[in-house]
Amino acid sequence: MNPLHLPSLLSLTIFLNACATVKPDAAADLPPTFGPAKTVLQVNCVHCHGDQRLSGMPSIASTHSLAKLIGPSNWIIPGQPDQSRFFQVVIFPDEIPNAMPPTGHAISAAQVATLRAWITAGAPLPAGRDIVLHPQGEAPRSR
Repeated sequence: MNPLHLPSLLSLTIFLNACATVKPDAAADLPPTFGPAKTVLQVNCVHCHGDQRLSGMPSIASTHSLAKLIGPSNWIIPGQPDQSRFFQVVIFPDEIPNAMPPTGHAISAAQVATLRAWITAGAPLPAGRDIVLHPQGEAPRSR
């Protein structure tokens, strides 16, 4: 090997090692079932249950406010989607009062399965940081 290339190789090795220690994207830190659930919430729920919600509506504007809804006697009962009021209103047919989102655009079976998996896994949220949930796409159903 040509000795003139040695400093370049050494620099490249140092650079690659430094890149390997860079923390991955914050999304990689999310609990596995929360990442997909977060997407469902942002597409279907945060439009009405975010910062612009009506009084009396539970807030899911951030993981901090979502955490207030999780507990044994709360809206989201970890490990028990069928006993969680949050999940029940999502699977209500349109003709049942309080179905969510409001009548006209029920969430897909895949989205229901995503929320079920998240709650079944204990409704985990990212530890040690608050993540703001932002509405994505058009507001679902009527507002």
